[in-house]
Amino acid sequence: MTDGDASSHSRVVAIPWPFIKRKVECAGAAFLRYHNIKCHGEDTQSLTLTSKENIKEVVFEDDVEYLRSLDPKEWKRQDHYAVLGMKDLRYKATEDDIKRAYRQKVLKHHPDKRKAQGEEVRSDDDYFTCITKAYETLGTPNKRKSYDSIDPMFDDSIPTSAEIKKEGFFKAFAKYFEMNARWSEKRNVPLLGDDKSSRENVERFYAFWYEFESWREFSYLDEEEKEKGADREERRWIEKQNKAARAKLKKEEMARIRSLVDLAYANDPRIQRFKQEDKDKKLAAKRARQDAVQAKKAEEERLMKEALLAKQKAEEAEKARLEAARAEREQMKKNLRKERKSFRDLCKSNNYYAQNDNENVAHLAAVEKICEMMKVVELQDFMKELETNGREAFLKVVKETEEKLEAERRALFETKKVEDQKAKKNAILKVPIDWTPELTQLLIKAVNLFPAGTNQRWEVVANFLNQHGTFFDERRFNAKEVLNKAKDLQSSDFSKSSLKKAANEEAFDQFEKDKKKAINNVDDSSISKSDTKLVNGTAKPKMNGDVGKEPGKEERPWTKTEQELLEQAIKTFPVSTPERWDKIADCIPNRTKKDCMKRYKELVELVKAKKQAANIG
Repeated sequence: MTDGDASSHSRVVAIPWPFIKRKVECAGAAFLRYHNIKCHGEDTQSLTLTSKENIKEVVFEDDVEYLRSLDPKEWKRQDHYAVLGMKDLRYKATEDDIKRAYRQKVLKHHPDKRKAQGEEVRSDDDYFTCITKAYETLGTPNKRKSYDSIDPMFDDSIPTSAEIKKEGFFKAFAKYFEMNARWSEKRNVPLLGDDKSSRENVERFYAFWYEFESWREFSYLDEEEKEKGADREERRWIEKQNKAARAKLKKEEMARIRSLVDLAYANDPRIQRFKQEDKDKKLAAKRARQDAVQAKKAEEERLMKEALLAKQKAEEAEKARLEAARAEREQMKKNLRKERKSFRDLCKSNNYYAQNDNENVAHLAAVEKICEMMKVVELQDFMKELETNGREAFLKVVKETEEKLEAERRALFETKKVEDQKAKKNAILKVPIDWTPELTQLLIKAVNLFPAGTNQRWEVVANFLNQHGTFFDERRFNAKEVLNKAKDLQSSDFSKSSLKKAANEEAFDQFEKDKKKAINNVDDSSISKSDTKLVNGTAKPKMNGDVGKEPGKEERPWTKTEQELLEQAIKTFPVSTPERWDKIADCIPNRTKKDCMKRYKELVELVKAKKQAANIG
């Protein structure tokens, strides 16, 4: 086929949807067979087929001499499998095998058959009773289970050290584990395996046998039968004795199984290899950790050495820099001395540019001032200018020098003056404030307004005093001073203090002022004669409440300080406080209870309006 034919006969297959990875659970008879072979090393299907084939091959023995040697009275000690001719088959025999074996024995050894053949049969001592007892025992599942548990042909021993050395571990122990596997309540008992078995299979094998559950029980060995008891008490006593004996034998059986597993675990070369591998892994991990620690330590030492070396270099560089700076300063000083000497010699040679003796002295002092004020470069430039301009340049520099010195003196004086004022102010501020009667009364009021439990109470009281007290300088109260004064007032006898009398007098004066103010604000034209009456010889209007405001009078706006006091008072006195608004009004000077309540309502309405506007937006 040519390339053209191939392209003409080719087909394109379209996939309608992409491949999807799915997780599938294995199930079915084929998978079960595979699982049994993989995990347990046996094929249940082949075993079933083998057992069916063996049905045809089963041949039941008929040992007449053995049967005649049996004692019917000792039937419980006989080998029931040997009596029915299944001495080799034993626990592997099926119920059908037992029935067929019993039928054959009945057909051949029934007393009637034997009498018909002329054999003498003793009805009270005939071995056919043993055949009947054997079938009753093996034909009943519970009784057969009891008999199989104490099968006389079963080997309860465990392998010896000589046997392990002779046959090898796997061969010796595989036989014993296969024999004891018949007692397991669980099916699919894991096999011992071989030297190539995986660690997972080995651990599953020993986990199964260390948690081995045996169905083996020893009721067949009961010394007395419960049914033989004369009464209920005796039967209970027999049952109790039998249970104790069974429990003891069961305990010995489990100890035997545990000894077998311990012996196998101790001699298993795979376990020894696994332990060595684990030990090697631990040693490798430990060695790796040690190497990591050593590497880290070496790295830290290296970094420390580098840091120390860098520090030494930095110190050396700093030392060299300081030395160079010192040398430079020395050189500058030397150059400055040289230039000053040259300047003095120049001035001296020109008679200090003076025209008389008075100028000579003044110019001599000015030369020294110029030497102190000017640096090397300035002196060099000045000397050049002197050589050119002479006296004129000298006088100009003298004047500039005097101005500079005067400016420095003035600045020094101003600085010293400011420092003295600051020191005086600090000294004044350190002096405690004198507690006047007005401040003391204000403190008492603040303590009552802000009771114990108020958040940062003494800071609040101090702020209250600083806001409402009268001060003549910048000194203000702090929380510590207010607290100490409150303690002094609490420890002293206030009834004997002059403050009480002053407070009473001040309160009475304030009462008189308020009374006169209220009378003056009343409009006489709006009061009828019937609404007035004489009180203590004075005409007084008849009022139900406070005197109303004048119609044209505007409300006074709330200041920032009053607003802060209102917020603090609302926080201090919660809703549950009795006479809340009276106490709040007492905290705010020049504000009544009505003003406080009205302001609170205005704030609430303002907050609600802001929330509604936010929700609409």
